[in-house]
Amino acid sequence: MKSKKMRLLRIAIVTAACIVAGLLVTLAVSKWFVAQESRVRTVWQVDVGALLGRDEELDLELRQAALESELSVLQLVPGEVDQEGFTYYDTGVQDRLAQGLDKLKSQEEGWSADAPLAVLNPFGTGSNGLYLYFKTSQAVQVSYTIHVEDEDIPDYTATAARADGQTYGREHEFQMIGLVPGRTNHVTMVLRGSWGNVRQQIAFTIEMPDTHSGYPTQLEYTQGESTAALSDGLFAMMRTNGYLGYGFFFDNSGVLRYEMVLEGYGLDRMLFYQGDLITCVSSTHLARITPLGRVTQVYDLGSYELHHDICFGAEGKVVALVEVMERETIEDVVVEVDLQTGEVCELVDFSAFMEDFRLEYTYPVPLTSDFFWQAGDWDWIHLNTVQYLEEDDSLIVSSRETSTIIKVEQVHSQPVLAWMAGDPAFWEGTEYEDFCLTPEGDFVYQYGQHSVEYYGPGESEGVYYLSLYNNNYWANSTRDYEPELDESVCTALYGGDGDYSWVYVYKVDENQGTFSLEESFPVPYSSIVSNAAPAGEAGNWVVNSGVANVYGEYDDSGTLIRQFAYDCSMQGYRTFKEDFVGYWFA
Repeated sequence: MKSKKMRLLRIAIVTAACIVAGLLVTLAVSKWFVAQESRVRTVWQVDVGALLGRDEELDLELRQAALESELSVLQLVPGEVDQEGFTYYDTGVQDRLAQGLDKLKSQEEGWSADAPLAVLNPFGTGSNGLYLYFKTSQAVQVSYTIHVEDEDIPDYTATAARADGQTYGREHEFQMIGLVPGRTNHVTMVLRGSWGNVRQQIAFTIEMPDTHSGYPTQLEYTQGESTAALSDGLFAMMRTNGYLGYGFFFDNSGVLRYEMVLEGYGLDRMLFYQGDLITCVSSTHLARITPLGRVTQVYDLGSYELHHDICFGAEGKVVALVEVMERETIEDVVVEVDLQTGEVCELVDFSAFMEDFRLEYTYPVPLTSDFFWQAGDWDWIHLNTVQYLEEDDSLIVSSRETSTIIKVEQVHSQPVLAWMAGDPAFWEGTEYEDFCLTPEGDFVYQYGQHSVEYYGPGESEGVYYLSLYNNNYWANSTRDYEPELDESVCTALYGGDGDYSWVYVYKVDENQGTFSLEESFPVPYSSIVSNAAPAGEAGNWVVNSGVANVYGEYDDSGTLIRQFAYDCSMQGYRTFKEDFVGYWFA
């Protein structure tokens, strides 16, 4: 009997040890997975062709590009590209590359439309971007069509934007967007005069290198029930797990037309400012990028790390959601970046702003949580979207952990809480219950929401609309609280048949202290991440359901037009659609 008890005791000890070991392994793997977002690219070298010359002053190599082409395609390679710590997101490197281009542009024989200066990815930020420079004797506009010998890849036509903002000119410099990686591209450039007449037509073939990331160049798609037209533009996929450090831009047929190369992390949102693009390029850096791909400014956030969103703030400022490195609480701070000086200042630290609630009701994420990959982190509010409203100097933020939308006013002076929108029961008994907007009408509250955005003004001052991706997923890992949920609300990280997330449009009436659901439509279920954003002028929506690994475009009634499936190791964070008019295209 004694030996039997000992055997049982040993079995129990071994079982407990296995469970603990399993939990520790799970924690280690999850922390490794999350840490991918903070990693910085260490390898920038790519295949290059024959060495044509060196510029010792600029420390640049001039190379023949390693591709087959009827054009002579060059590459500019910094001499230190293979050294530790190198990055293309260094304005010193970028200035040297720009000077190298200027030297090539000024060659005595000049460059013509049928023999242009062609440089592959001259600034290291767009792997399949082809820089072209040439002059014409008459003022023309340049358009181009890219054809690939594949019936599943339709022709791609665009008109190049001019840096001077004019429609016609004699000097032409642009980045050709749309060349398909790993394929032979047949390009036809058409030069038209101001009356629309064709002045010149040039054709050439170029076999592009594969993507740097190894990402597929074509996505599978399915047609929805709507017969509405897709809006013009490119779908921009952001923070695709397994492919962090890249941004992927797909056309309406699911063909990869541009691969943006970043330091790490991934795009969170694209902001267009004075003809340039402002976006995230690593977990601690924003950058300003010209249409040619040149980085003209890098904004270092110092002790802050980006998480989830950026938006325009006051004039010349960008607002960003961040967390303070090496601090106990995470994803709870909003900062502002001056686009001229690069100065970073803190607007609201929610850890201090809502300190009483945080200390009294919340605790770090346990390993047994649905969000096990965050075990040990004090993710008590988890801000995932920010919008700045200049008229009352306010921020509207989305808190996933509390399933609440929060507005804070006077953020540049003395921040004050204006209101909260969500399930009021969550805040009952706390000092914040009186700040909850009263729901008007019968609807299911949002849970775990993302992508809360200002959607437009209402019929009077103090009334406006907010759009959001309602994940429709209840999970709270940092507070002992169980809500009464409608049966349509999901509680599983991976849903089943009949589970949906939703696109919501709320009407907020600050005068009455109410909010109501004005529009909604179901979309593929995604418990976390994801977004919904307007697209085009016909009222379409682009919706990314990140855990389902799909994004789609819907018409103004919420009926699916087309849905694309994409590859990733767990989830894709966001997908927006932009027409890039005034940036890449005229």
